[in-house]
Amino acid sequence: MDPSTRLAARPSASPTAHPPPSAERCREQPGPARHFAYDRTGDAGSLHVTAARVLEGNWTGTSTVPSRSLYPHQWSWDSAFIAVGLRHLSPARAQTELRTLLDAQWGDGRLPHIVFNPAVPLDSYFPSPDFWRSSRAGRARGAPIAVETSGLVQPPVHALAAWLVHCADPELSRARGFLPALRPRLTAWHRYLRGARDAGGHGLAAVLHPWEQGMDNSPCWDAALARVEPVDAAAFRRADLDHGAARSRPTDLDYGRYVRLAADYRDGQYADTARDFGAFALEDPAFNALLLASEHALARIAHALGDLDEARACEERARQGTRALVARLWSPRAGIFLCRDLVSGTLVGQRSVAGLVPLILPGLPEQVTDALVGTLGGPHFALGGAARLVPSYDLTGPAFDARRYWRGPAWFNTAWLLERGLRVQAARRPSDGGFTALADTLGHAVRTLAPATGFAEYVDPYTGEGLGARGFGWTAALALDLLHDASGDRGGGLCGVPPHGDAADDDKDKKDKDGDEDT
Repeated sequence: MDPSTRLAARPSASPTAHPPPSAERCREQPGPARHFAYDRTGDAGSLHVTAARVLEGNWTGTSTVPSRSLYPHQWSWDSAFIAVGLRHLSPARAQTELRTLLDAQWGDGRLPHIVFNPAVPLDSYFPSPDFWRSSRAGRARGAPIAVETSGLVQPPVHALAAWLVHCADPELSRARGFLPALRPRLTAWHRYLRGARDAGGHGLAAVLHPWEQGMDNSPCWDAALARVEPVDAAAFRRADLDHGAARSRPTDLDYGRYVRLAADYRDGQYADTARDFGAFALEDPAFNALLLASEHALARIAHALGDLDEARACEERARQGTRALVARLWSPRAGIFLCRDLVSGTLVGQRSVAGLVPLILPGLPEQVTDALVGTLGGPHFALGGAARLVPSYDLTGPAFDARRYWRGPAWFNTAWLLERGLRVQAARRPSDGGFTALADTLGHAVRTLAPATGFAEYVDPYTGEGLGARGFGWTAALALDLLHDASGDRGGGLCGVPPHGDAADDDKDKKDKDGDEDT
């Protein structure tokens, strides 16, 4: 059983001035894993304490659910983000979070987007394990037998999370063999995405379902989904509507198309050959940017384990991948990265927050970075202006809806990614204070809105009104991470390990790469 540990830092009057945890205070303490042993003598209403209570309440003993009501299982990228926050409370528990997820990895390397808890009734969430049939339909792909999962994936932020968890307490990490245990699994995960999922053949991973990209209901998917024949809504029961307002959730028509795509993939035994991609296959900028950011993190992990050749190989993959991302998905005309529909072969002319996430990459050409920051602060996303938090979709777009799932509301995980990305760019160009000012604006908004909304799943970008589930796991975790900065790094060389070279700081490509202008 994984013992709990004492909280790394006590609440203080300052929202940002918590010290990093010492090795002594982060050491595992005796006691049952179901409890945090934290100091309750501080301000009970502080962000530190209230966020910790959300994470404690969502803990199952081996992982953290996003929401006790709406999402009662373990979700892949949720767990990665949650581990980033948990490292400030219990580095041991953060390690367990990631280990539990990786224990459900398939033989082909994929990390499933849901790991099901067998103690949860089947009708608590749809699609449930009996829909996915992973242990049977996924047998040829090496699906685990001991646990049921979905067959889809989610954005690969896991290596970045693993590295940050290690940085929270390197001594404890080494004592528990954390990085040596995770590295081969993370390497296999990346290999799967670079190989089986390179549907376009240009070095970028494709998503085969809106749930894989994580921004389920984005208008970026509308044209591709229109090609999909929906399952009749009478053929399934949506458990999500028991806990969320229909006004804020995907429509029955959209859900019918999600079910059709998932069922077709399942019935094809979760194969990833070209003929099995079907009607929906897109290269997404956020998904690929997170894969590349995690390649950089995997380089840090390899370096820490003394494998310098592999560290250099990871950096080279990140370098090449960043060039492919710019060549394939950057649109100078739109001032943002766009999705590419692999069925039609064209860029999707819809601006979403996914197109801003590549800011997290240290190797973007400067002119691309400058254009992205201009778009972030301009009328489409209005950071520092009309928007209290970055909307998920273009404020001026025809499909904008301030309340409906991923069609306009602002999310805390994308805010965290953009805050981190702005810090990355500030570290590259310290003389330009604009990056830091925008990052400070985002960080303040997250630290303010998260507790004010009861750690809502997402918010109205204009008013900050909380929407969706409350007590949401990654909202609490990432607000906590922006309160604490245990690694001392939000930009450059992580955890004292020197970078091996930026993907485009060998800026032979100082000129703007145009991408395709078929939008």
